[in-house]
Amino acid sequence: MSHTPGVREAQKRKTRKALLDAALGLLEEQSLSSLGLREVTRAVGVAPTAFYRHFRSIADLGVALVEEALGSLHPMIRTTVSPAEDRDERIARAVELIAGHVAAYPAHVRFIARERHGGVQPVREAIREQLARFAEEVKAELAKDPVSAGWSDADLLMLAGLYVDQMLATGSLFLEALETPETPETPETPDEARRRAADTATRQMRLISLGRRHWLD
Repeated sequence: MSHTPGVREAQKRKTRKALLDAALGLLEEQSLSSLGLREVTRAVGVAPTAFYRHFRSIADLGVALVEEALGSLHPMIRTTVSPAEDRDERIARAVELIAGHVAAYPAHVRFIARERHGGVQPVREAIREQLARFAEEVKAELAKDPVSAGWSDADLLMLAGLYVDQMLATGSLFLEALETPETPETPETPDEARRRAADTATRQMRLISLGRRHWLD
């Protein structure tokens, strides 16, 4: 009995997601450049030929992982610099959002942190394109803020890039806090590590915000 088109499409999406999840799990222990197609298909339990129904190559799978990791973050990134709140509220909300995202998707955050400067060019380019989109979106939000009056487009984009870079750095801080074990040498509880990361991130973002207010002085 043949399956209906809807059932086939659902199965195709399920297999594609399984391949992405398996690859992400395998990438916890290695870089994308060392990941083998057969490793991924073996983990999913499908034939290697089935891989090509979904991705042209491991690099193509990596680009899909970039979209999965970053594509849904655009609304969150924009809200972290929205002028609707005062500076301290905005910073606190940004830090909280980033911390929550890292806690929910640590493997995706590790993947981006590793592959941003990794050895697979299409993936590096995909990450760079996503970050450039973030910067343009942040720039558009910054332009709405009265503090940005008189700023050139180039300076606004430079500031937006600083915010995007800082958000990535904040993600790395929370990831490090998440992964740092409590030992006799470093008797810091996970909650203490997260609070330290949040405090560091808050101070760093506040510094950018203060500098911004004096840029045209």
